[in-house]
Amino acid sequence: MTVALRVVLDQLAAPDDDDLAEASRGLARMLVDAAPSGCVVEAIAPAGAPLGVEGLRAEHRVARGRRELQIAWRMGRPRGAEAGLVHSPTLLAPLAKHARPAQTAVTLWGGEAGGLHEALRARAERFADAVIVPSHALAALLSARFGDRVRVIAGAPPEGFGVPSDAHARRRDLGLPGEYLAAAWDDGVDDTLRAAAALRRDVVLLGAPDAAHAHARAADAGLDATRLHVHGALDRGDRAAVLDHAAAFIAGADTAAWPWRVLEALAVGTPVVARDSAVHREVVADGGHVVAVDDLADAVRAVDGERERMGVRAHDRGRAFSWRGAAQQVWQLHAEL
Repeated sequence: MTVALRVVLDQLAAPDDDDLAEASRGLARMLVDAAPSGCVVEAIAPAGAPLGVEGLRAEHRVARGRRELQIAWRMGRPRGAEAGLVHSPTLLAPLAKHARPAQTAVTLWGGEAGGLHEALRARAERFADAVIVPSHALAALLSARFGDRVRVIAGAPPEGFGVPSDAHARRRDLGLPGEYLAAAWDDGVDDTLRAAAALRRDVVLLGAPDAAHAHARAADAGLDATRLHVHGALDRGDRAAVLDHAAAFIAGADTAAWPWRVLEALAVGTPVVARDSAVHREVVADGGHVVAVDDLADAVRAVDGERERMGVRAHDRGRAFSWRGAAQQVWQLHAEL
């Protein structure tokens, strides 16, 4: 008897979050690759999504012997799922009351906000058999709500994330300075900018939604406008090129959201200087420095004196996160359920 794991690919059909789209793509491909004997992977997406079936198949169809990522295009619970398994890399899954052996697992990354996401969390609380989170820190926050249904499976950098051969040209085209720190637009951006100001260093800010607003925040933090280099959503090659040349990546956030750019910095061997938080202690470990917010600038100075050693440690830590490892844990989770 063939067992089908149906993977929800809403972020590939109608993406509204680049990181979740990358996560969905990487996990789906590795689920196919890691499928146990007698198991197949099918992809499902909401009806009416703008990307056609053929386009999705052309990009995401993968075969490993008899294992195949099959594309289905249905609304709600996929046909035949009453006796099957549904796995969603996001909260958007076809959830309803169901009996075993059917099971549905959803994923909460910690950065979701707003009324829609709260409604999806409430729905998951009622119907999901498992709620996957990427960190033990987030699991601790959600245990009161979801109980023993919370499982920890870490996220990873995009599949094959690495420094491109044309990295120097990419940095030139982006207009980057010769030396700089890197950071991401997040809830800790003001503390990050204050640290850069104290260091009198250039900082490349990734993912900023509006350059004028970013420059205003930098001015409030005391950072000279000429030292701030603002970029919005860059493709993975540009992000890798930026992160690779940075003296350090500063992570000023203190929320439980999964730190995607931190993972990417570690993956290319860039030391991370992170604000002390449960998530950063768990993710960064010995791949950088996790310090009190007032010590971010001093920690960057410490990295300057040990850049080569810290780069090796960062790269080693980054190798702990992979979609192949995540996929193996997903298959194990569904076997246990």
